[in-house]
Amino acid sequence: MRKILLYIGLLAFAVGTVSCNKELRRIEKSNDLEKKLAYADKMYEKKKYQMAQTLYEEMIPVFKGTEKFEGLYYKYAYCSFYLKDYQQAGFHFKNYLEALPSSPRAQEIDYMQAYCYYKLSPKPALDQTNTEKAIAAMQTFINSYPNSEKSAEANVIIELLRRKLEQKEFNAAELYYNLGHYKAAGVSFQSLMRAYPDSDKSDSYKYMAIKAYYLYAKNSIPAKQKDRYETVLTEYLEFSDRYPDSKLRSDAEKYFTLAKNNLKHLENEQNKEKSNQ
Repeated sequence: MRKILLYIGLLAFAVGTVSCNKELRRIEKSNDLEKKLAYADKMYEKKKYQMAQTLYEEMIPVFKGTEKFEGLYYKYAYCSFYLKDYQQAGFHFKNYLEALPSSPRAQEIDYMQAYCYYKLSPKPALDQTNTEKAIAAMQTFINSYPNSEKSAEANVIIELLRRKLEQKEFNAAELYYNLGHYKAAGVSFQSLMRAYPDSDKSDSYKYMAIKAYYLYAKNSIPAKQKDRYETVLTEYLEFSDRYPDSKLRSDAEKYFTLAKNNLKHLENEQNKEKSNQ
């Protein structure tokens, strides 16, 4: 029985689709522009965005410069958005603002342009150009419309996007560390901490920098160890000043103690060499 109902449903859908396509082809051949526009609007309201988009695209050059152009192009841009073609939607929202900067819908469209960049923002492992564009566009929107009801949402999106950039930078720093490139890891973790000082992981980034710099010093030739162990001491002192209540302080202090002891050992070795000369 369920299979029969499913078959009937699919058959009804197929018949409906064929019927709509026939009507669309008939409307496309019509010379009645008002009728075409009305049918496009009807398809838009029914959420048949692909059909609506096809008709709107044909009528854009015809109605450009008329009072009906704004509503037409507004829906045309949203067709791309609802079809999840965010690249194209962002392009049309941008064109809308350039063509109609004084439109009462300008604030909405400005937000939607930024929102398309947000939707195009990929996973942290991929190139984050669209993420950076989304942050810039959302910040521009907030600056332009500080009292907009969308400003709070824009701030939330900026924070989400910043976390994604933070994750990407963390992944790069962690990879350097895991590959044994300790100097690059230390620099990267330092940079991460400075770029995201308000992050709840900021102290862990500083701790990882200390750890990486310690391993960098330990694996260096003796002639360069002194300066590099001193860097560990400096990093720890900055850590203790910046994060006095961090749960990682005792772990960081271990590397401080190890570096201090290694410096003392180097100093003793140098003194022995001098006494033997």
